[in-house]
Amino acid sequence: MTDYATPPAGLPGQNVMSTDRAMFTTAYAVIPRGVQRDIVTSYLPGWHDTRLWVLARPLSGFAETFSHYIMEVADGGGSTTPEPEGDAQGVLFVVAGTGTLTVAGQDHAIAPGSYAYLPPGCDWAVKGESGPLTFHWLRKLWVPGVGLEPAAAFVTREADGTTVEMPGTDGAWSTTRFVDPGDLRHDMHVNIVNFEPGGTIPFAETHVMEHGLYVLEGKAVYRLNTDWVEVEAGDYMWLRAFCPQSCYAGGPGRFRYLLYKDVNRHMPLRPL
Repeated sequence: MTDYATPPAGLPGQNVMSTDRAMFTTAYAVIPRGVQRDIVTSYLPGWHDTRLWVLARPLSGFAETFSHYIMEVADGGGSTTPEPEGDAQGVLFVVAGTGTLTVAGQDHAIAPGSYAYLPPGCDWAVKGESGPLTFHWLRKLWVPGVGLEPAAAFVTREADGTTVEMPGTDGAWSTTRFVDPGDLRHDMHVNIVNFEPGGTIPFAETHVMEHGLYVLEGKAVYRLNTDWVEVEAGDYMWLRAFCPQSCYAGGPGRFRYLLYKDVNRHMPLRPL
């Protein structure tokens, strides 16, 4: 079974150097696993026996389309009223523990590797059972499009996703997808990007999509704007639109991250 990174929690000892890789620039942010500690957790109305780390939130002048939480739910904890925004959609990806996700009255056992898409207005609830149950929760307001309705909710797992090799890479770089890229009902994609040792993004991707990247496994050097940054399992990278990015996964093991991006909609021409 795949081991996914989780926040280390706790607090470092008083003898630990404070020097770290954390950085926030006008183009990107890096939130290393080592700063995801007890002292920066938060709590949410409508949730009990649950805490969370907020990795990204809409921020004027930076990345503006999404929020990204890591939820940690104690045994018996959870929520029956999890989402306060009526037009928000969500994706859950479980990295530790077990629990039950109830969608429209149907119970789904969830465990590491479970993935769920929850459209706006979806009736859902979650309960931790053995763990703590730890999962990513990505939220975005759904943007209407001509002739489109939100997609239906679904629950699946990474093992049942569709892994597509990038052209000409002989499998060194691939993406595990949970939604058909041609399905325009979806205005965000949350995928898993995989690199075998030696795999690379061989050019500086520069595009309109905002990104959140949580490293699930391994280590690599990642180019962010003009900087090469070393990242490892549990680190988070947050990119605004048009921030150049590329990657070299030198090994020794594979390098994988959970990726958010906004897709499939017109660019607003008026201030929102």
